[in-house]
Amino acid sequence: MEQTEKKKIVLSAIQPTGTPTLGNYLGALKNWKDMADGYDCFYAVADLHSITVRMEPAALRKQTLEMYALLLALGIDPEKNVVFIQSMVPEHAQLAWILNCYTQFGEASRMTQFKDKSEKHPENINVGLFSYPVLMAADILLYQADYVPVGDDQKQHLELARDIAERFNGIYGNVFKVPEPFIRKAGARVMSLQEPTKKMSKSDANTKAFISMLDDDNIIMKKIKSAVTDSEAKVYYGEGKDGINNLMEIYSCCTGRDFDAITAEFDGKGYGDFKQAVGEAVIAELQPVKAEFNRLMNDKAYLLGCAEKGAENASRFASRTLKKAMKKVGFLQLDK
Repeated sequence: MEQTEKKKIVLSAIQPTGTPTLGNYLGALKNWKDMADGYDCFYAVADLHSITVRMEPAALRKQTLEMYALLLALGIDPEKNVVFIQSMVPEHAQLAWILNCYTQFGEASRMTQFKDKSEKHPENINVGLFSYPVLMAADILLYQADYVPVGDDQKQHLELARDIAERFNGIYGNVFKVPEPFIRKAGARVMSLQEPTKKMSKSDANTKAFISMLDDDNIIMKKIKSAVTDSEAKVYYGEGKDGINNLMEIYSCCTGRDFDAITAEFDGKGYGDFKQAVGEAVIAELQPVKAEFNRLMNDKAYLLGCAEKGAENASRFASRTLKKAMKKVGFLQLDK
């Protein structure tokens, strides 16, 4: 009997700090469902990470459930994948403490995100913000992840996770899988609609600059129509056409058409026609996700049931790694 090859493990996590943007969706989230076909996937709502910036408790609970619903609304099947909320799996915090003791202060202090966030929140530079990358390493190493999809802003954190794993393994033997970055086909790099040289961000002070995945259809169209372009009134991808390049990238991702086909489609047409088409394509792309999200949010019992089952499955896997690490370090363990 032919043995089926064991699938590689992928861990993906997202913080519940507001609704993801169109950029988050086209650049990463849209691919999460497809990843499940070829890999054993663990998907986490990283709520432990989100409290490095103080949040209202009620808002955190609401946003955590909404983010969990959004993951399922993407088409991620909780029966085939482990979809869980990080704080419901205590092994994350337990392993993070152990790994803190195998991370050098100098390594953690070199993390550029700590410097950036410290500048943004000078009133709350807490130890959690400093050790955030060690918790991220625990998230990854608990599940023996082969691959982790990371954006540019998280590459440094993955490198630290690799360094910690190699250091721990060097002392105690083969405990952790050393993770690799997940190199997927180039996802869209969606830029701000108002400053198209800058990446689209949900924290942008100008709400016209980004599209939220849950924006109403008329708001999406308004934001696309107010997007910054240029005075040439000709649709093609080129230097100095950052606004049009960005809209072409969005349109391409939503329709599957390449830039040459888009240029031909709008030959002789103005930016008004092009923006209308982009707006309609974005609305059509997000509509099924929004409809499923709304359906799920009306069934809180189902969501909490999925979250409970996901946490149990995640904990079952994570506890094996944690027990192995604790035993290697020398903690006394009970036979049970």
